[in-house]
Amino acid sequence: MRHPDWRENYCNSVQIRLNVWDFFLQFGTIEQPAPEVVEITNFQGIYLSPQQAKALLGVLQHNVQQYEQTFGEIKLDPRAVTGSSVQ
Repeated sequence: MRHPDWRENYCNSVQIRLNVWDFFLQFGTIEQPAPEVVEITNFQGIYLSPQQAKALLGVLQHNVQQYEQTFGEIKLDPRAVTGSSVQ
C-alpha cells in the first residue's frame, strides 16, 4: 500500500552531506540549456541514519552487480562523480 503523498521522480543528480548523526541525500535534475551553463533543480531531500545509509549501500551494490551481470558493465564518465555528489 502506498501513502497518499507517494510520488515518483526522475533524478540525475544526487548530492550527499553527512554529520555524526545522519546522512542527507539531496535529489535533483540537471539541465544544460547552453554549453557553458548547468542548472540543477533539487526537488527532494532525505535524511538517513548511518545504519540505514550503510544498508542502502549494500542493497545498491547487490542490485548494481545483478544489473551488470544481466546487461553488462556500467561505464562512468570520471567527470560525473565528485566527492559528495553524483551528476
